[in-house]
Amino acid sequence: MFADTAKIILKSGKGGDGHVSFHREKFVAAGGPDGGDGGKGGDVIFVVDKGLNTLYDFRHKRKFAAQNGEEGKKSNCSGKKGEDLILKVPAGTVIKEAFSGKVIADMSGENTKVILLKGGKGGLGNQHFATSRMQVPKYAQPGQEGIEVEVILELKVIADVGLVGFPNVGKSTLLSRVTNARPKIANYHFTTLHPNLGVVDFQGNGFVIADIPGLIEGAANGQGLGHDFLRHIERTRVIVHVVDAASTEGRDPIADIYAINKELKQYDSDILNKPVIIAANKVDAIFDGNNDIINKLKDEFEKQGVKIFPISAVSGEGINELIYAISEIIKELPKQDVVFEQEYFPEVKIEQEAGYTVEYNNKDNVYLVEGPAIDKMLGYTNLDSEKGFLFFQQFLTKQGIVDELKKSGIQEGDTVRMYGHEFEFYDE
Repeated sequence: MFADTAKIILKSGKGGDGHVSFHREKFVAAGGPDGGDGGKGGDVIFVVDKGLNTLYDFRHKRKFAAQNGEEGKKSNCSGKKGEDLILKVPAGTVIKEAFSGKVIADMSGENTKVILLKGGKGGLGNQHFATSRMQVPKYAQPGQEGIEVEVILELKVIADVGLVGFPNVGKSTLLSRVTNARPKIANYHFTTLHPNLGVVDFQGNGFVIADIPGLIEGAANGQGLGHDFLRHIERTRVIVHVVDAASTEGRDPIADIYAINKELKQYDSDILNKPVIIAANKVDAIFDGNNDIINKLKDEFEKQGVKIFPISAVSGEGINELIYAISEIIKELPKQDVVFEQEYFPEVKIEQEAGYTVEYNNKDNVYLVEGPAIDKMLGYTNLDSEKGFLFFQQFLTKQGIVDELKKSGIQEGDTVRMYGHEFEFYDE
């Protein structure tokens, strides 16, 4: 069964609590604090599995959670890190925050592994809180909570060519004729309820064709299967309109093309900037050699720079010419992956705690910045990610920390230290 969308709930692991304990040894009257730190919570990680082409595994399970970190132990022993949750998805899977619809990650191109949610930091054991005035601290730091977010997974077909057209114009037949795909074909409307993929091997040049399910007017507004169909066209490089040149069901091929273009424009106007070819199918059903519809198609669209190819997906007439034209267009197009930028950062769900301190440490020649909100952000943000690091910088600016550093006299190139992380200051 094919499944191209799923709504699930994800949660990273909670950090283990710090431990409260004191050293106990024979002949030692009062051992000091030796409570260990809690283990870090497990991350939620998505990886691309090239052997998958469906999101079916996410249809029957709604909640996925990484393991919590273990509590710290006595004798200064840290708790074990929580096990990461690794979820495998097909290439082309887009992960969106369910409420806003904003993109968290796009598993396309080089994005084959993404840490979607970081686990909470483990809490510090009571050994860290001993001071000259408090030598027997009876408290430890709790571990940070994990992050929970509801997401929508969408699988967007990655294909070079997208076949579009109303039901029963012969797209599935054409796909089976030119590729190794074997779609189910029958004379019923909407028999294709998911994209069928096939690989064309033409004169040593291979490319992927997707049979995009039949469209109807109003699809861009969600009628029929609406966006479930249209989303698959975004990543294609060439669009092939397949029309019924014999008008076997009384449809007007020219009106059909304009109707589909209208839906594509309403969904995403950039789609219409892609190269377009029209495949006038079912010429084998045109009787008495009457090519009136073909001529009308040429008169209407060739002046717009769109080529018309009369074909028969059943007999094979005109197929080689069509595939050659597609192959030539693809060879001229730059090969680039359409990857959606991250728009939503799960870290924003963290409840921000007020208060921070900025001070200069003469001994180490660094600026020290501390505060509960900063500590939390560092724990949850993936600083190895360019987007994550940019998000953290924006957080520092919004909190007023950058302005406070400037008031303290910081200069470009100076070092800022935050909970074990060091950054070089740069004033944009």
